[in-house]
Parts: sequence; C-alpha cells; structure tokens
Amino acid sequence: MRTMALDIGEVRIGVAISDSEGRIATPLKVLAASDVLGDGAEFRRLVQDWEVEQLLCGLPYALSGEEGPQAASIKEKASRIARARNLPLFFADERMSSREAKRILREEGLDERAMRGKVDMIAASLFLQAWLDARFEHEDK
Repeated sequence: MRTMALDIGEVRIGVAISDSEGRIATPLKVLAASDVLGDGAEFRRLVQDWEVEQLLCGLPYALSGEEGPQAASIKEKASRIARARNLPLFFADERMSSREAKRILREEGLDERAMRGKVDMIAASLFLQAWLDARFEHEDK
C-alpha cells in the first residue's frame, strides 16, 4: 500500500512517498503549502501519478510525549487535505525528524541556505520510514 507523508509547515510542505509494498520511504518534493492546502494541480498530479492510497502527516509532540502547541492546526490542515483527495489519514510522531534531516544534509556538505526546502522532504521521509518500520514490526508479531 503506497503511503504519502506530508511534513506540514506554514510556507512549505515536505512530501515523501513509500514504495508500493509500503516498506521503503523516499523523499519526493517540497511544495508550497498553498498548493497542497488548496488541492492544487501539482499536488493532485503527485497523488495520481504515485497512486497514493493513504496519507501520513507528521504531528508535533513535545519532548514529554504530549501533543505540541501546533498539533491542533496540523490536524485540521491534514484532515482538509485528506478529505479533498478522499484518502485515509494517519499521524506519526515528527518530534526529531527536522533536526535529524538537518544533520543528514550537513553531513552531505550543505549549508543552511542550500538546505532550505530540502529539510521538509527529508523529515517527511524519516517519519514515514519509522512509521513503516513500526507497522512491519507489529505485523511480524
């Protein structure tokens, strides 16, 4: 089952996609938040071309494990996106994904300016991969 992950920000939304078996996450693209939230042509095309069957959105948790202050806004936006594309919606903990994405990009030699825009799709692929791994672990038990 192909899953599309969205790292929803105010300006940009990072997009990652799983393979058709739902085992491997790959960073895909960064889109303008207005395009995704407005069900724009580029976002619709991605969903259709990749034959997306479900959405996974990162949910900000505090280090204590409780939902962070932005969680309600993210849930509302994610629900709107899922309804527009008629897709099931799931949420994943995105707590450390942006920090880890920046670390990975720094290791590749990118500076802050070069990272801009890439962090969001890398972060989406990181929490998507963790979510996929957890699902397969659960299925194996």
